[in-house]
This record gives sequence, structure tokens and C-alpha cells, in this order.
Amino acid sequence: MASRAFRFGVIAAPVGGGQQWQATVRRVAELGYSTLLVPDVVRLLAPGPALAAAASTADVRVGTWVYAAPLRAPAITAWEAHTIAVLTDGRFEMGIGTGRPAMNAELAQLGLPFGSAAERLARMSSTIDLLRELDGADRHTPVLVAAGGPKARAVAAEKADIVTFAVGPLTPRDEVASMAADLRARAAGRADDIELVINVAAVGDDLPPSVERMTGTDAATLRTSDSLSLLPGHTTAIVDELQRRRDEIGVSYVAVNVDFMEVLAPALERLSGR
Repeated sequence: MASRAFRFGVIAAPVGGGQQWQATVRRVAELGYSTLLVPDVVRLLAPGPALAAAASTADVRVGTWVYAAPLRAPAITAWEAHTIAVLTDGRFEMGIGTGRPAMNAELAQLGLPFGSAAERLARMSSTIDLLRELDGADRHTPVLVAAGGPKARAVAAEKADIVTFAVGPLTPRDEVASMAADLRARAAGRADDIELVINVAAVGDDLPPSVERMTGTDAATLRTSDSLSLLPGHTTAIVDELQRRRDEIGVSYVAVNVDFMEVLAPALERLSGR
């Protein structure tokens, strides 16, 4: 398993209007993060326009974390992704997944079907294929797949450039390591071409109420479960932990909740490009 250089992204949704969003984007760039990632959640602002605004504000990569396959027809998602890739001069990563189970109620309110697991997986796979067709021979938009079960990992192994594992915040380290090993086995000759990214929900000893609501747990429980959703609060310990994750699991791309981008920045400075 070859070791990739570290890179770091920030997961953020626009709040407070255009000026505040631009300020967030500029700060992400100032701190040295490579990528700004926007969630695809109905109650938030739409990711496509938010990413277009971000890419015109600062010289950072942008991406979706992640498009929910049931929310749009595959051709619509692929069209939007290709458009963003072209207009950002190749600074776009299309993240896509089969959708959170909690989306079922949201989609029902919109009059859209959630679909079976097989149908949602097919929509995700079709979206990737359609994006490749739109890109043509002269463009390759990186695709990030959020893969949970074995069938999703099989699609990711075949088609993804970047993979994150769609697991709960209390999923222990050894389970994620097993999923990574399974992905590499399925990817066979292209295993070294796949970059692994993990979502860090929090950094430090305490979780703010918003993160506790999001994860459904607290920092002590995350530590006890050996969860990869939490990083320690001191820079040296963060550096050691991230190097361990790369050595043991192959994770070199770290995506952090925007509320913790300042805390993680000193470790980023030490590890970027290493």
C-alpha cells in the first residue's frame, strides 16, 4: 500500500448570506486547505451555486460532500457536475452517495421516491457513467464515492478516484480498516489510484452541542469506541494520529467540520505534502 501525501478539506454549508460565505471561503484558503466541500441537504442552500460562488472567491478546489443520488435524476446531477468542473477549470470533485436513510422523509415531502438500496446504487453508478460521457476524452472530473456496504464498495472500487466510508460516528477503527482492505482487494490493479478520505466531525476533548446533535453522541463515547470521527486536541497528538491512520488504513485525505478548521490548521501546516 503506497503512502499518499496528506491533503485537507473543510466541510461547510453557506450561512448568513454571500459576504459571510465569501469570508469563510477565503479563510479556508488562507489556512492552506486544499478543498471546500459542501453538503447536499435539502434544508440547506443548494451545493451547485454555493460551490460556483466559492470557486470564484478563492483559488481552492471545491466539491460536494456528497450529492444524494435519490435527489436528482442521474443526468441532471452529471450535467451540473460537469458544468462546475468546466467553469472552475477542473477544480471540482464530484462526491456522490446513495443517500442517508433519514432522507426518506425529506424526499417524501418533495414528492420523490427514496427507492430501494439497489435502485439508489444504480442511480449513483449511472451518474458517474454519465459524467464520464460528458467529460469526454479530454477531461477527468475526480469522483468521490461514499461507500457503505459491499455492493457500494464494489462500485467505488471500479469507478471512484476518492472513497469515504459511509459509516456511523461510533464505527471503530478496526471496522474501517477492514472496509479499506476490502476496497483495495476489489480494486485490484487500480488500488493505488484510489485516495481514501475520512470525515472528522470534531477535534478536541469537548463537542459543541451542534456536533453532539449531528453525531448523536459525546466526545467520551467517541474516544471509547476508538472512532475516527474525533481527533485529539493537541497538534502533536493530531499529527501522530493522522500518520497512524495513513500507515494502518491508507487515509491521507482529511475532511474536517468547518467549526474545527482553525484548531486543525497547525497540524495541516506540519503534514501538508508529506
